[in-house]
Amino acid sequence: MFHLGSSKPCHGLAFKTMTDILGIPIQALFGQLLLGLVNGSFYAVLSLGLAVIFGLLNIINFAHGALYMLGAFVAWMGLQYLGLNYWVMLIVAPLLVGLIGIVLERTLIRHLYKLDHLYGLLLTFGLTLLIEGIFRSMYGVSGQPYATPELLRGGVNLGFMFLPIYRAWVVVASIVVCLATWYIIEKTRLGALLRAGTENPKLVEAFGVNVPLLVTLTYGFGVALAGFAGVLAAPILQVSPLMGSNLIIVVFAVVVIGGMGSIMGSILTGLGLGIVEGLTKVFWPEASNTVVFIIMVIVLLLRPAGLFGKQA
Repeated sequence: MFHLGSSKPCHGLAFKTMTDILGIPIQALFGQLLLGLVNGSFYAVLSLGLAVIFGLLNIINFAHGALYMLGAFVAWMGLQYLGLNYWVMLIVAPLLVGLIGIVLERTLIRHLYKLDHLYGLLLTFGLTLLIEGIFRSMYGVSGQPYATPELLRGGVNLGFMFLPIYRAWVVVASIVVCLATWYIIEKTRLGALLRAGTENPKLVEAFGVNVPLLVTLTYGFGVALAGFAGVLAAPILQVSPLMGSNLIIVVFAVVVIGGMGSIMGSILTGLGLGIVEGLTKVFWPEASNTVVFIIMVIVLLLRPAGLFGKQA
């Protein structure tokens, strides 16, 4: 996945003491922390999209993983068939995925807002199977490579580890997008209209606001975040129809732990759980695939609304 750096001894008493106490090479420890932070960045962006859609529209969007995969495939197809580079597709792919989301909301999802959550879950699960099935029949399941953009190739030797530039870019880009989304929803007039429009649409419409359009654009924006994460993941992972299947389960766990509909909760929980998962791979590798779900069970027992959710 990445280089852990040279085998030269680390300088500094703090690093040496930590290595002696933990019995783990410092390069391996920081390498897994970086990998956990990268995974946490994807968790944060994807869970943020889910939180936006659920918090504002009350829809459990199980198709989020398939739309994440779709973002990666749009970027790959743009490069393969049209020669559009990574930087262009980083903007175009989320817009196209968001447009697809708008079409889905207008034609299917808008009819479920007043129904039980289960109907939205079943519909979006069916959409997931449909989207994945189409791409499996077209490209198989082996995966397609996507080259890292030239500007972000290579890495920097920090002494105690080797830092791949692209992975650092993923973390920075994810955090910037997450914080910008939080600011728009929580601190701007547009965000206030979105929240008010979903809580009391009749009152907001009385002030001349087109609430159905706001709802449609909100769903489109939520799935565009999934498309953005897919483009970020394309150079790291093989672009495959199944790349979102396993990830979406973990992302749902992140949303539950953070609190359903909590914007900042999704961001902080996604990043934090990614780091916890990375550390678990160092100290207890066998539990790394289940640690997120163990934490989810504990949180639900102690605080059913999640760490940042509002108690009923």
